[in-house]
Amino acid sequence: MLDMSTDTIRELIIAAPPLLMAITFHELSHGFIANKLGDPTAKMMGRLTINPVAHIDPIGTVIMPLILLATGAPVFGYAKPVPINPANFRDPKKHMAISAAAGPLSNVLLAILSVLFLKLMMLPISLLPANIGAAIIEPMTLMVIFSIRINIFLAAFNLIPIPPLDGGRVFVGFLPHRQAAAYSRIEPYGFIIVLALIFTGIAGYFVFPLANFFSALVRLF
Repeated sequence: MLDMSTDTIRELIIAAPPLLMAITFHELSHGFIANKLGDPTAKMMGRLTINPVAHIDPIGTVIMPLILLATGAPVFGYAKPVPINPANFRDPKKHMAISAAAGPLSNVLLAILSVLFLKLMMLPISLLPANIGAAIIEPMTLMVIFSIRINIFLAAFNLIPIPPLDGGRVFVGFLPHRQAAAYSRIEPYGFIIVLALIFTGIAGYFVFPLANFFSALVRLF
C-alpha cells in the first residue's frame, strides 16, 4: 500500500490533469491522423475521443505514476496504444510514420499552448486579492508548468528510435523497404531494449538533448 502524505496528494492533484491530457491527446492524435490517411480502426473502436477513460491503461496511467510519485521519482505515464492497421493505408510505411509522428507533435503543441496559457494567467494575478492568488492561482500555475514539462518529456521520450515507440516507427518510414522490414523485426523486443537504455543511462543521451531543443522551441512563444 502506498504511503500518501498530504504533500504527495497535493502533487497528485497537480500532476494528474495535465498528465491525463498529455497522454489522451497523444493517443488521440495517432488515431485521428491514421483515420485521415485511410485507417478507421481507432474510430471504430471508440478511441477518437478526448474522454481519458477510453485511453487509460491501468498500469501506465494509474499504477506507475502513483508509484513514481510515492517514491519521489519524476512522474510520467502512458495510455493504451491506439490500434492502427497499416494495411488500410495507401502507402503503409510512409503513412505509419506520419501517424506515429502525430503523437509527439501533439505533445509539443500542448506544451506551446500551456506556455501561452501561463502567460495569459499572469496578466490578471496582480489584480486579485493575495488569498485568492495563493489558493487558486498558485496551484493552477504549478499545474500548467507541469503540463509544459510532461509534454516536452513525452515528446522527447517517444521519439527514441526504437519500435514500438513512435520514433522507431518514424525512423522505419525513412529507411528503404528492405532495411525497414529488417529493423521492424526488433519491435517484439523493443520495450526490453528501451528499458535497457533507460537503466544504463544511454537513453538520456538522446532524450535530454531533444527535450532541451523542444524547451528552447517552446520558449519562443
